[in-house]
Amino acid sequence: MHTNAVGQVLSLNVGARKPNPVPGRLETGIFKKPVEELVEVRPPGPRGTGPGSGLTGDYIGDGRHHGGDYQAVYAFAREELDFWEIELGYEIPDGTFGENLTTTGYEVDSAVLGEIWRIGDLRLQVTGGRTPCRTFAGVMQEQGWVKTFTQRARTGAYLMVLSPGSIRAGMDIQVESRPDHGVTVAESFRAEPTDRSLLRRMLDAGPYLHPELRQKAERAAGGSS
Repeated sequence: MHTNAVGQVLSLNVGARKPNPVPGRLETGIFKKPVEELVEVRPPGPRGTGPGSGLTGDYIGDGRHHGGDYQAVYAFAREELDFWEIELGYEIPDGTFGENLTTTGYEVDSAVLGEIWRIGDLRLQVTGGRTPCRTFAGVMQEQGWVKTFTQRARTGAYLMVLSPGSIRAGMDIQVESRPDHGVTVAESFRAEPTDRSLLRRMLDAGPYLHPELRQKAERAAGGSS
């Protein structure tokens, strides 16, 4: 199914290698800052074997748990950052949540698994939501942040690089295609930590389901696929 839904890359963010805010943990690239120049985006390879991030110059510290082809690019809606500004009572600049793409005009968490975005020549495919980690909690310095963020269940989306390209802030996001199964990023996130009754439904996403989530969904369904 094709749609003309269009958003925009409000900010393109990359992170340099910096000390982790959590003592004893690996250095991190979570402190992302907006850049104005064109940035090359390409498949980084399997997790733990390549640069981790799909964006050239963007650092991934914990390659065992972050990055790789299924998490090559992370997108988060500016509208959701605005929600957290009101909730927390202070300014949250683009990139604060560690996102590569701060988007506007499109509900990222309502994107469907397997949905394909086109940004110029770059083609990205939605793979799932973001699980908050201790490093993210260390950045935010909010009591109970992982639980709070999890309960909100609007995590932004990870994307895989289908066709490489160079992008910059201000470029349009076009939804090139969207599968008919209807399983959204928000549902795929809630299925594991907050609503395990959704696990069986995840199988509706078919080949677009992340392999790790597929294993859990198949166990929940008694091994059926």
